[in-house]
Amino acid sequence: MKINRKASVGWEGGLKDGRGTISTASGALADYPYGFASRFEGVAGSNPEELLGAAHAACFTMATSLALGNAGYTAERMDTSAEVTLEQVEGGFAITGIKLVMRARVPNIEDRQFRELAETAKANCPLSKALASVPMTLDAELV
Repeated sequence: MKINRKASVGWEGGLKDGRGTISTASGALADYPYGFASRFEGVAGSNPEELLGAAHAACFTMATSLALGNAGYTAERMDTSAEVTLEQVEGGFAITGIKLVMRARVPNIEDRQFRELAETAKANCPLSKALASVPMTLDAELV
């Protein structure tokens, strides 16, 4: 099976004074603004790093659901955040880390087994694989 997903951006102007928009084929984002100020100066709008974080958190959470299901468990609730770190390094900027934080309610599972399944999911979700060169940490906890 092969699945293709599509997103697009538009950009006008220079790096610092320019403005862009992000759209997804699903319609989840439609001409949503992004630019230098929203990426580096905290101005309202999106940025590539938060979009990457949202995608990674979603992928990891689904992979955790799969791992739990394969082990005979079903989560009542999982809440995941991803913090993507962008730093200036020699030669420009780079994503230097991703921290996933998951809080989950999973009936009848031991904490150790939950953490093992979450680590397996982190290693095996497609976005983790695509980002394998980036250091990643996971803080998974039952609540």
